[in-house]
Amino acid sequence: MEQINIKTNKSINMINYLKRYWKENTSVIFFLVILCGLQVVANMLMMQSFQGIIDRNMHQFMFWMLVLVTVWFLIYGLTGVETFFRCRVIRIMNNTIRQDISEILLKKGYRSFHEQSVGEYLSQFTNDINQIENLAWNSFYDCIRSAVTVAFSIVALLTLHWSLLVASIVTTVIMLSAPKLFHKKMEYLGTVCTQKQSEAVSRLKELLTGYDVLRFFNQDQLFIRDTQQASDQIENPKFRLAYVKGFVGAGMGCVNIICQMFHVALIGILSVRGIILQGALTGGGNLCGNLSAGLSNMTQDVLSMSSAKPYFEKISVHIGETTENYIEPKAEMQIEIMQNGITMNNVSFCYNKKDALKGFSAYFEKGGKYALIGPSGCGKSTLLKLILGCLPEYSGSIRLDNREIRNCRPEQLWHQISYIEQDVFLFNDTILYNITLGKEFTKEQIWTALQDSALENDLLSMPDGLDTIVGENGGNLSGGQKQRVAITRALLHNRSILLVDEGTSALDQENADRIENNLLSKPELTLILVSHHLSEEQKKRFTKVYTLEGAF
Repeated sequence: MEQINIKTNKSINMINYLKRYWKENTSVIFFLVILCGLQVVANMLMMQSFQGIIDRNMHQFMFWMLVLVTVWFLIYGLTGVETFFRCRVIRIMNNTIRQDISEILLKKGYRSFHEQSVGEYLSQFTNDINQIENLAWNSFYDCIRSAVTVAFSIVALLTLHWSLLVASIVTTVIMLSAPKLFHKKMEYLGTVCTQKQSEAVSRLKELLTGYDVLRFFNQDQLFIRDTQQASDQIENPKFRLAYVKGFVGAGMGCVNIICQMFHVALIGILSVRGIILQGALTGGGNLCGNLSAGLSNMTQDVLSMSSAKPYFEKISVHIGETTENYIEPKAEMQIEIMQNGITMNNVSFCYNKKDALKGFSAYFEKGGKYALIGPSGCGKSTLLKLILGCLPEYSGSIRLDNREIRNCRPEQLWHQISYIEQDVFLFNDTILYNITLGKEFTKEQIWTALQDSALENDLLSMPDGLDTIVGENGGNLSGGQKQRVAITRALLHNRSILLVDEGTSALDQENADRIENNLLSKPELTLILVSHHLSEEQKKRFTKVYTLEGAF
């Protein structure tokens, strides 16, 4: 039997992803080191060229200028190569995070998954990944560039005079200590930013989904007002994070200027006294500038990476929730094809401490045809989801043959149970894709399922037949056609147990009767069908009809 194998690390953070692709990251770092080294070399060459002017030696000046131009051509060429490798590894890491999120969602229980809106999940796949790229990945590589530049600049300054190294160490300590004053503030702002933006994306999705409702009731101003509020909710925390980061950067820039002027003054004194080349006034100043700028940029990059921490923590939190709510079956638990039936004994279930089903007992024999009837809110849909294993927090007992359903993984049950919801969801793809879901079936299997779901005649009127695009959530089809696509999908995948929740409510009576006859005529199929109303004549066609009166 097919098993889902999901491996996720409970400790998700920036370092984990960088380690996971350390070879790719090593390539990026290698080019960064080469580039930073060449830039420092360029500054040293500039000193030699400038010294040629001071010495009035045109040959020396032209030689070093030619070498300098060659080095800069090489720098720009390697910059393009480094950009390629950097973008490549960022793409890989972003895709890996999305894959990890997908795997986490697959491990969530039914209720745990639906505790968050689709908009919040969408925000994780889009906005959160963009923020991670900007705040974490780009800042990491920029920090590496700055650190290597600082290191090479220190070595270059040391070759000029030891006092420049001492000055560099002092300024380094100052520049690296300063960001600690703002670390917690930036981390807090990053947390607020991710929370607010996630809420705003959910609200925008809700408004767009409910667009028709608002227009039908002339609530255009409400649509405009709420989209503006959601937009502001996206922009405000981002604006605050940006300007605080800017003010911090400005403060660090002032410290940077002080350190830079200190270095320039020291180089000037050493040059005037003849301790170092007078040409060092040009290249040495640039080295000091690179050193100070590198230190300043490092502080900014560290702050940015601190701001990215909440986005990784959000993923880790979901892993923790998943682990807590996820019930691992015993290793020997294998779900075999049902031989006898499904037994429900004194089953109760609550939604938010409110009874949805109370003390219900029933037996669904293999191959039997059963109907569940009763008023809205009496627990019919809840009962189907209990059988599906989506709601394991029930009291009482639900057994498939001799196996308690709560001790099984839902996907183990779904290998032999199909479920047709009243509100059918279709992918914005072809009818063929929506019924096969990418699996291979023979033409005969597909045609049989189409006939049993009374969809074959509709296909004849569609110019592209099975290749007809259904539109977003089946918007190009009628409600009845959508339901028949869902029925075709369920029949084609040939599960031995079929749960139908008002699956023919949008059909005309003729097609509804035809489909019902087809389902009832399948002796190997165990059918449990939810309906609000069944005539006395229709009830006689079922093995048994259970009436639910509600839990309150």
